[in-house]
Amino acid sequence: MEPISSISLVIPVYNGSDTLPLLLDQLMAVLPSLTKEFEILLINDGSPDHSWQVIQALAKKNTKIRGINMMRNYGQHNALLCGIREAKMEVVITMDDDLQHPPREIPKLIAKLQEGYDVVYGCPKKMPHSIWRNFFSRFTKKLLASVMGVKTVKELSAFRAIRTDIRKAFQNYNNPGVIIDALLAWGTTRFAAITVHEDPRTIGKSNYNFFKLTSQAFLILTGFSTFPLRFASWLGFCLTLVGFVIFVYVIIIYWTVGSIPGFPFLSSIISIFSGAQLFALGIFGEYLARIFDASMKRPAYIIKEERSTNQNPITN
Repeated sequence: MEPISSISLVIPVYNGSDTLPLLLDQLMAVLPSLTKEFEILLINDGSPDHSWQVIQALAKKNTKIRGINMMRNYGQHNALLCGIREAKMEVVITMDDDLQHPPREIPKLIAKLQEGYDVVYGCPKKMPHSIWRNFFSRFTKKLLASVMGVKTVKELSAFRAIRTDIRKAFQNYNNPGVIIDALLAWGTTRFAAITVHEDPRTIGKSNYNFFKLTSQAFLILTGFSTFPLRFASWLGFCLTLVGFVIFVYVIIIYWTVGSIPGFPFLSSIISIFSGAQLFALGIFGEYLARIFDASMKRPAYIIKEERSTNQNPITN
């Protein structure tokens, strides 16, 4: 394989004012040894702290840095979509701004990518979060891997190496519900994952909680998969069989014993079928909500302004 000629680093930023200077120092110690042509895109995703001011200052000092300020907070995957579309180099590396993805591990991603893959994930040896966070995080990632239908990858990560051409597969995607990994699966099946070291977080705290992880799982299921609809259909079919069996049981009891079980039996049957109907309606409601979002034609993100060295702010 030919060596990588150029690299775009895409980093979504949210409350990263304290970590960005340290991260940029680490990146500048690694990237020049990999390629002469590289850029660092810092996507400020509506941070309430001074992240944008820090990005502006960094971009003013370093010609390799491009800062993009979003109109408001859209979410990590929306910011990634923006960065991937803005990237100008051959390969895109995505990573977090919290110093947990060490830049020194980037050469491992590049080396694996050069084996002929289009997307390479850098997965940690050990999850650094709490037990419940690790559980739900792994569950969400395995769920997404299943939805993507890529058998070669069972672990996903925000630390990725992507061939920039893959973005052609979702260049017209414009929906507020964004899951980058699902979009990547639209363009390739050549995925790989390698084990990398992940540093513990020493500054700030994670922006993901139980609610956000649960919301992301629902988005994965109802935004990029038809599994819940099929599950509802099979559930209805199975309960119909149960109802038929119970009906046969009641007829047998009537002809052999001469009586039919009373209110407890009836109420249990009503509860089973009512619950199944409400469950199915809930799934249909989730899909209707996604259709409603799509019909509103809301953009996945809006860029407020950009900043780079010796460049006046570009306001959109």
